[in-house]
Order: sequence, then C-alpha cells, then structure tokens
Amino acid sequence: MRVGDLLPVPPGPGEAAATPSALPIWIDLMQPTLQEERLVEQLIGVELPTREEMQEIEASSRLYREGDVLFMTANFLHGADTGEVGSTPITFVLTTHCLVTIRHATPKAFGVFAARAAKNPSLASTADGVMLGLFEQVVDRLADILERIGADMDRTSQAAFRAARSKEVASKKEQALKEALIALGTVGEITARTSDTLLGLSRILAFIAAESDSCIRRETKGRIKTLARDVRSLMDHGKFLNDKATFLLDAVLGIINIEQSAIIKTFSVVAVVFLPPTLVASIYGMNFEVMPELQWTLGYPLALGLMVFSAVAPLWSFRRKGWL
Repeated sequence: MRVGDLLPVPPGPGEAAATPSALPIWIDLMQPTLQEERLVEQLIGVELPTREEMQEIEASSRLYREGDVLFMTANFLHGADTGEVGSTPITFVLTTHCLVTIRHATPKAFGVFAARAAKNPSLASTADGVMLGLFEQVVDRLADILERIGADMDRTSQAAFRAARSKEVASKKEQALKEALIALGTVGEITARTSDTLLGLSRILAFIAAESDSCIRRETKGRIKTLARDVRSLMDHGKFLNDKATFLLDAVLGIINIEQSAIIKTFSVVAVVFLPPTLVASIYGMNFEVMPELQWTLGYPLALGLMVFSAVAPLWSFRRKGWL
C-alpha cells in the first residue's frame, strides 16, 4: 500500500512526532522509496532499518529494542503457488500504538490478512494484535503448504516406484524418474525455506515473550504461547517431511543406478560374447604363409564351430553362475 494514502500530514521542522491517536495502527511499506521511509520515520520518531540491514543474519541485528520500540526481522517464504519459490526478509517495527512492516516481496499471508482485516476491523484494533494476526496467518499458510507438500510427495513416491516395477520401455521409465527427481527437488527447496521461516518466527515469538512489559499487552500472552506451540509442531512436521524427501531422493537415485547398471551389464555381456569369436577370426585372418590350418579341408567349418563355441561358452557359464 502507498504510505501517503494512510498517513496524516507529517510534522514540520522543529515539530514533534505525531501523537499516538494520529498514527495508523498498521503501516505496510512495500518496496518503499527513500522519501516514504523518511516520512514514516518522521511520523513515528524512529529510524527504520535499511534493506542491507534487514539482510544481516546476526541475531543482534534482527531482534533488538530501542527504548519502547521493538525491531524484529525474519525470512518469510513467498511464491509457493507460482512456482517461483523464494525467501524475503521482513522487518516488524512495533511501537506502543503502531506497527510498521517493511518488505520487498508479498507473501500470500499478508494479502489474506489485509483482506480479512478490511472485513473485520477488530482484527486490526491494536498494533501487537495486527502483528500476531499476521503471524497466525503465516502459520496457517505454512501449515497448508506442508500439507500440500506431503500429498505431492506421496504421489511422487507412488509414481516413481510404479515406474520402477513397470515393464514399459526405458524412455518412459526415464521420464517418470526424471519427473520424480524434479518434484523431490522442489519439495526439498520448499521445506528448507519453510523451516527457515518457522525458525525466524520461533525466535521472534521468544523475543516478544520476553519483552511483554513494553509494546506487548499482557492479554496477548496466551496467543503468543499458542503460536509458539503451533510453530514448534510445524517445525517437527517439516523435519519429518524433509527426512522423507531425503529418503525418497535416495530411493529414486538408487532405482536410476540399478537401471543404468542393467544397461552397462547388457553391454558388458555383449562384449564378452563377441570377444572370443573376434579373436579366432583375427587369428585366421592373418596372412602368414605357414599356417597349416589354412590347408585343412575342414578348416573353415572348424573355425566357424570354434567361434560359435567361444561365444556360447561364456553365456552358459554366466547363466550357470546366476549372473544372467
């Protein structure tokens, strides 16, 4: 949303920041310009972190307090529905009467919560309530994504093992296994980014639980505990899905290796079968004058018989040993 559509006229030079009653409950900065950032800074009387500062990974740079203002940054998953999966850092600046969110991408949960708040204004009656509402929407969204990933993984595993057991031509098997590898790679990427989002949320919830004497109202402690419990359960489920994806990936790669080994085995057997006859033909193809066998009446059929025998003998030996 545009900052100018939400904010009152900023204070002039030498004037104090806007009174709490004049502040909007939630200011959502989406790819803000420098002018928009300065406008919000003047309004709330707090310096906002830059995009470079939002990307820092140290805990002290992501979770800190300045006076009565809390600064919280975490990576959030986005693009799971479009196929362009990514993570983006989002900063939450929480004051007593206002929440400022700074982001450069749009996780679906933000749009869903904004639409819900427009229909039910009570969801956005307090700054900490808006922040917790956003977190709850993110957790619900991640739960849906993990459920969908689990279903996709089941379908992928069934398709991969069905292809391995089928008697179809090699090209169809290869296509099925290739699609399984791509699907499992996508699942692995989404679960990794989901776990990153849940880890960031877990740290933020632990941080605000310890800072409940400032911008967080005491009556929200129950919501914070419930959110923390939901996040932990999703983290455990995400770990389970990630382990399952790793197992299925190893299984698919094992199937591919078996198929490749069978192909190499076929070429090896063919080479062994034709090598002795080739040796016999090479010997009797030499042009030495003194070769008694060349004068034999039965030399030609004997050479052919020797070539056939030298080809059949390895096949019989391999079959007897169970190699074929």
